[in-house]
Amino acid sequence: MLKNIDVLVVGAGLSGAVAARVLADAGKRVLIVEKRNHVGGNCYDEVDEAGILVHRYGPHLFHTDNAEAWEFMERFTPMDVYEHRVKADINGKKVSLPFSLETLYEIFPPNTASIHEDALLRNFEYGQKVTAGELLSHDEPDVRSVGQFVYDHIFKNYTMKQWDIDIKDLDVGVSARVPVYMNRDTRYFTDRFQGVPRYGYTKFFNNLLNHENIHIMLNTPAKEVFAVGENEMYFLGDKFNGIVIYTGSLDEIFDYVEDMLPYRSVNLKFETYPTKNYQEAATVNYPNNYAFTRITEFRKIHPYTNSDSTTILKEYPTAFKLGVNERYYPINNKDNQEIYENYYHRAHGVYNFYALGRLGEYRYYDMDDAITASLKLARRLVERL
Repeated sequence: MLKNIDVLVVGAGLSGAVAARVLADAGKRVLIVEKRNHVGGNCYDEVDEAGILVHRYGPHLFHTDNAEAWEFMERFTPMDVYEHRVKADINGKKVSLPFSLETLYEIFPPNTASIHEDALLRNFEYGQKVTAGELLSHDEPDVRSVGQFVYDHIFKNYTMKQWDIDIKDLDVGVSARVPVYMNRDTRYFTDRFQGVPRYGYTKFFNNLLNHENIHIMLNTPAKEVFAVGENEMYFLGDKFNGIVIYTGSLDEIFDYVEDMLPYRSVNLKFETYPTKNYQEAATVNYPNNYAFTRITEFRKIHPYTNSDSTTILKEYPTAFKLGVNERYYPINNKDNQEIYENYYHRAHGVYNFYALGRLGEYRYYDMDDAITASLKLARRLVERL
């Protein structure tokens, strides 16, 4: 029965699950193999012993300007509006992130903050988003000093902790994720749609994958059932002529022949306290002190609980080690991209083999972008089949 399938999807995370559902809706018989003991990938959540809904692989917050991605989520779960707010511990003060005009007044004395605000608004439009790099290269000293402060106190040390690499060696896209806003909006995201699944991501995935054409095998590493050669694929030992959507890391399925793709990982430490309130915001970043980068308090994200306790998560960035921890963040630089391109060309040469998602494409994906990319690929395959 398992061999009588049209599509094999490797990985039951967001990218693989969305593609599987589209193909199943089109009448294709889909098998998903997942090495973990649960669906949902890094979005997996569950209620802990304290009665708090926690995200086991770190906080996942859905935000998008793409109405189609939001509507796709709502097809399988009611979405509760949730606007994320983040604080950062800077010189002993908890200040708002992203850095904005509001943050100026939280950090500096009123007169100093006013001077900086006037300088910024003389040179940038209200509501504009700029980067610390743009501020640092500006002609006006009061603008440059704001850029220097952001660089020194928010970006530099946080980046070193997160990536364990010199800033100059990082792709420019990494620094672009640390913006400075010319407004007083304290929300971390400004997208039109923002929220979290009312009953959690795991419930969303269970609904998404509840289809008669979808079969799931958990606790099943891909190589136990699937192999890929130079121009052909094998499933359960026999040649496979169907479609494979692979959401794992390409170096693994190709036996690391082009060297191992580097990733950063995270050590996650959950702690529960007998209080309903632990910190000022759902997430507090620690750019300059402590070994962890941030603390997330989950009952501020999912407040509907009768528990008298709260659960927090401390995140300690670390190197990815095969067989020890999980791949989290691709390290995007020229050398690593060349390694990936070599794997991509190998994959592209195998008929009906498609790499998809954060690991498969070796790129950082927001959740809405992952959904959009999966919908695009799956619909293209439906038209072809």
